[in-house]
Amino acid sequence: MKLKASQFLYPVLLILGLCAPALVYPILMMKVLCFALFACAFNLMLGYTGLLSFGHAAFFGSAAYVAGHAIKVWSFGPLAGVITGTLVAAVLGLIIGLLAIRRQGIYFSMITLALAQMVFFLFLQAPFTGGEDGLQGVPRGTILGLDLNNDITLYYVVLAIFVLAFGVIFRIVHSPFGEVLKAIRENESRAISLGYDVTRYKLLAFVLSAGFAGLAGATKVLVFKFATLTDAHW
Repeated sequence: MKLKASQFLYPVLLILGLCAPALVYPILMMKVLCFALFACAFNLMLGYTGLLSFGHAAFFGSAAYVAGHAIKVWSFGPLAGVITGTLVAAVLGLIIGLLAIRRQGIYFSMITLALAQMVFFLFLQAPFTGGEDGLQGVPRGTILGLDLNNDITLYYVVLAIFVLAFGVIFRIVHSPFGEVLKAIRENESRAISLGYDVTRYKLLAFVLSAGFAGLAGATKVLVFKFATLTDAHW
């Protein structure tokens, strides 16, 4: 039986991830993991569905601000804050997706960019975001009894979030749903002729991608303890 390279690669990468704090500054590694998750979310749209979105920073930034505000002002725990930010990003993805998904090519990309810029200017003016100063002083707190103020502990929590999210994305793209997404990417007209509701599949992919991008943004808030306009900038 021939083994795929990924069957060796993923365990090796996981082992390297577990050992990384002994070799690399944990904050840097956590930042890498957050943006790697964002890249995976973006790849779900571009790499597997063939849709180029210029507006994914809106989901990243929205989740960051909402999670930070929920933890700091509403006294949510870090886990509840991250989940809240992720859900808000997914809902925002549904709204933007409903407006943009029926367009194709550069028209789709420009609509996502325009709507993302509207979200950016909303955060610039909204009182709870702190404007250009950003939302600062977000407490890390504890999760399942683990003190997240310890960088090493937080690193392994972030690593667990990344591995879990990556596993879900991997399962999505290797499922029948993922095969339909790839069919849409390769030949949308043929997918329609086979009876697939292409609009619904693309919308669901958009919402999932937005949610994972939001998870990356909400996790980043725990790492750096603040959210800024840079998080929402295209």
